[in-house]
Amino acid sequence: MNLQTLETLVLVVHVLAAIAIIGLVLIQHGKGADMGSGFGSGASATVFGSSGAGNFLTKSTTTVAFVFFLTSFGLAYFAKEKSVAARTVGIPEVVQESIASDAESIVIPDLEEVDSGVPQTPAEESEIPEAQ
Repeated sequence: MNLQTLETLVLVVHVLAAIAIIGLVLIQHGKGADMGSGFGSGASATVFGSSGAGNFLTKSTTTVAFVFFLTSFGLAYFAKEKSVAARTVGIPEVVQESIASDAESIVIPDLEEVDSGVPQTPAEESEIPEAQ
């Protein structure tokens, strides 16, 4: 089984777990709903056994939430693997050369000898007064 197929399988389980958590949370009743059973509507105890719906639904939600977190970690692992693989795509390797041989071949010209192409005016002919 290749990595792409496994990632797709984990993603499908992740989405199903998310939908199951949403459904389980929506069908559970809150703490305020217990007040209604005191007035004669305690039928939930007969459907899910003597312990009632709360214990069964709570355990189911906990199990599905655990599966959801495991698939989240699995998807994070797959995303990391993809980023490591994409990091090296299209980037050429740098070839290290000897720095000493390059340093000997570099010639730095004297700045006064370099002709920059900009005409220079001697200081005597300049119209700008010198600071005193």
